[in-house]
Amino acid sequence: MTHAEGRKPIVAGIDPDPGKRTALAWAADEAARRELPLLLVLAQNVPTPGYRPTGGRPSWEEWNEALHATGNRVLNDAVAYVESRHPRMRVSALLAEGHPAWVLREQAQNAAQIVLGTWHLSAVQELFTSASVALPLIAQAPCPVVVVPEPEHITQQPPYFVVGADGSPQSDAAVGFALEEAALRGAALRALYVWQPPRLGAPDEDAALQECRRLLSETVAGRAAAHPEVELHHEVVRGHPVQVLTEVSEHALGLVVGTRGHGGFTGMLLGSVSQGVLHHARCPVITVPHTHDQ
Repeated sequence: MTHAEGRKPIVAGIDPDPGKRTALAWAADEAARRELPLLLVLAQNVPTPGYRPTGGRPSWEEWNEALHATGNRVLNDAVAYVESRHPRMRVSALLAEGHPAWVLREQAQNAAQIVLGTWHLSAVQELFTSASVALPLIAQAPCPVVVVPEPEHITQQPPYFVVGADGSPQSDAAVGFALEEAALRGAALRALYVWQPPRLGAPDEDAALQECRRLLSETVAGRAAAHPEVELHHEVVRGHPVQVLTEVSEHALGLVVGTRGHGGFTGMLLGSVSQGVLHHARCPVITVPHTHDQ
């Protein structure tokens, strides 16, 4: 697609398991909708050059060659999958050495979006697998990061996105991105301000909730004018951010949140709340950095 040349690509982190294609499908479809090129990245950790096994085991060079051959096969299969899904898409592939988190972080410097997959394991297992890639990447990527769960979840009709907003400038970028995603897919958007009462209770809960509604309304109004075609619903919900967002977004096309915030979203993507959303959400989670703008 020649119109995609010179534009930042959608970057997809490739899972070596050919049975896990949900994130790759998301990335390919997103690139097609936005008319962007797609870059497939497979990161491999390889033995250090100083390693020289003995006792008849393969040499480092042989091991390295075998890893690269396997990686190239995985990438070739992924490219074929994308081309069968979108025959005219401009797609390229990169086999890189290193931990996926820092390989993708480097690619994020010149990407429109980073898309990677995850799967629901125990909290301890996730600490050393998908979350060990997603969390540091989200914390440092200058572009939106999409974490797509396996297996593919069931969406609801009519389709909708959910965005978390708290009235901060940071959540403003998330709302703008969510509106654009909804417009691209002909979906509705639910904008939520999750208000978590103080442990000792609020002196005037009604006034606090009214202030939340004002902040949410101002945040949404500042962005909604650019996408009048999107059916927009906004509401203030009382509760814990992880629980509320997980429940509301269960059958959504995606959950969009910012990487900085205040009020009910403090530390949403750099602390316990972020890990909770990534661990429990059954839909794709899209994080938008506060420096990102449409």
